[in-house]
Amino acid sequence: MTGMGIYSCIGKNLEEVTESLYAGRSGIGVEMARKTYGYRSPLTGIVERPELKGMLERRQRVGLAEEAEYAYMATVEAMRTAGIDTDWLERHEVGIFYGNDSSAKAVIEAHNTVAAKRDTMLLGSGAVFRAMNSTVTMNLSTIFKLRGVNMTVSAACASGSHAVGLGCLFIRQGLQDTVLCGGAQETNFYSMGSFDALSAFSVRTDAPAKASRPFDAARDGLVPSGGAASLVLEDLDHALARGATIYAEIAGYGFSSNGKNISQPSDEGCTLAMARALKDAGITPADVDYVNAHATSTPQGDACEAIALDRLFGQTRPFVSSTKSMTGHECWMAGASEALYSILMMQHSFIAPNINFETPDEYSARLNIASETTAKKLDTVLSNSFGFGGTNSALVIKKYIHNQDHSQ
Repeated sequence: MTGMGIYSCIGKNLEEVTESLYAGRSGIGVEMARKTYGYRSPLTGIVERPELKGMLERRQRVGLAEEAEYAYMATVEAMRTAGIDTDWLERHEVGIFYGNDSSAKAVIEAHNTVAAKRDTMLLGSGAVFRAMNSTVTMNLSTIFKLRGVNMTVSAACASGSHAVGLGCLFIRQGLQDTVLCGGAQETNFYSMGSFDALSAFSVRTDAPAKASRPFDAARDGLVPSGGAASLVLEDLDHALARGATIYAEIAGYGFSSNGKNISQPSDEGCTLAMARALKDAGITPADVDYVNAHATSTPQGDACEAIALDRLFGQTRPFVSSTKSMTGHECWMAGASEALYSILMMQHSFIAPNINFETPDEYSARLNIASETTAKKLDTVLSNSFGFGGTNSALVIKKYIHNQDHSQ
């Protein structure tokens, strides 16, 4: 992993996000427009829309959906930290896998325009590129002149994690030397109405910063959020040859599908994805220093993951925390952003706290949950992502050690 960039509710760059993670600072607030629209819960991660005028030409801006704007900002930082500029991109083939599973605002606004005026010609030439699910990959590949594999990964809340895993597999197979991977999520109220209809969201509106409570017995639902995270993955020899800074290694990728209820989690599916990631990395549960849990603050989801974590790590009890306690659930972005959050913790030798964890339930009581910022040297981290439809993904991330045997 040679480059990373982030644009989220807890910071618009790596420095801001690192500070928020260490401080246990929440990015959750109330958007009253949601109440007006008809939401049961107005809670959301507050993400500032970037001002792209002056950064991109108008022709490039009009094709960007909200989530693609966030992804552009994250990718600018990722390319900068990777030491990759426009000249380098024009001379080398770079692929892209990006997680995105909706483009609701663009679709709804286009429909409203046509319904009101009965004239599709009023939509403008950029509407189709904003509305397609592949809005992020088609825009980023054009803006950054990417000429390798170009695919959007739509796998619910595991999308960003699967994108990273697929990038890793393509590099291992020798199909690409460099791949931009990530995940993006729009934060407008159009995008989350159907989730609100499931009564999936917390209604703790009197204290927004305390609403997201992964693993806590008093949790009452998740808080939606979004933004974008970008990671530059590169073949080791390729990275060393160009003198790139190596921030971490994606050492293992595990996946599974529950094959059961479309909206219910499965502790067996979680366990299988994690076990496969460990096997792929050639490690045992005892090698894992920290688990960045998927835990979204829903009663059933957190319980299933806690059961799976206890099953796999009951003897070794690594530290566990869910950064969603601060960010809310970043949905299609979460798998990529949480891999990045884990790398930042690894770089700065701390574990971000699972804030709002006050009272364990019968399942979370079995885990070693870090409820406060914890100083710790991290060599190996597991990051979990699970989504609707029973899609599960787990990533093993290791600290890069120069001159270590990387023949695995």
